[in-house]
Amino acid sequence: MILLDLQNLDVRYGQIQALKGVNLHVERGEIVALLGANGAGKTTLMRTISGLLRPHAGEVLFSGQSIVHVSADRIVRLGISQVPEGRRVFPTLTVMENLLLGGYTRPRAEARTSVEEVLVLFPRLRERSKQFAGTLSGGEQQMLAIGRAMISKPKLLLLDEPSLGLAPLIVRDIFRALREIRTQGLTILLVEQNARMALKFADRGYVMETGKIALEGSAIELLQSPEVQATYLGKKNQQDSEVAPAA
Repeated sequence: MILLDLQNLDVRYGQIQALKGVNLHVERGEIVALLGANGAGKTTLMRTISGLLRPHAGEVLFSGQSIVHVSADRIVRLGISQVPEGRRVFPTLTVMENLLLGGYTRPRAEARTSVEEVLVLFPRLRERSKQFAGTLSGGEQQMLAIGRAMISKPKLLLLDEPSLGLAPLIVRDIFRALREIRTQGLTILLVEQNARMALKFADRGYVMETGKIALEGSAIELLQSPEVQATYLGKKNQQDSEVAPAA
């Protein structure tokens, strides 16, 4: 069953067309990777799904319903949460306060139950629950950003570059947690700079070039694609070896 369906999506920044007739879908329970070079339009696509940008043309359907004119806060209530590139935690609030803010759409008691689930998933956050978020390491902030998004109990999690700038061991811990999240039935759309790692984690993938979908297929098909290998994979690095393929 299709959970997210983008149809002929065009997005502009003034006279600049950032997305050009994008067609993409994510089925319920899937992990879909979105690959592409910097400036290809990946973050623009994520921000459009989240309601932070409005398309010039085309459609965004979530559970069969159009959300192109729905406010960003309402989209969260419908079940879409985004973990933005750069993490964007509130640095002058504590870890616990950041997590509770993620549950603003839910009754406080339910949000606190979800906080406990996040602290089990990321034990390091429990140790630092009273620290200001701005004092955390980059990896800890990424855990916090993912945890905060999970507090709203999303049906679809949008992850924008979760490994960016992080050490391989931290990336390994984060992706282990994401696999645990996946066992709960959560659907994930993942933008990731490390194409090999993303495709080992995902079921399917899309490759964007200059605002368009250039390739799509199963993760295995894209890993074996000569074009993807030449452009996005290259020599296997240490970070790849730290992250095992999805079960």
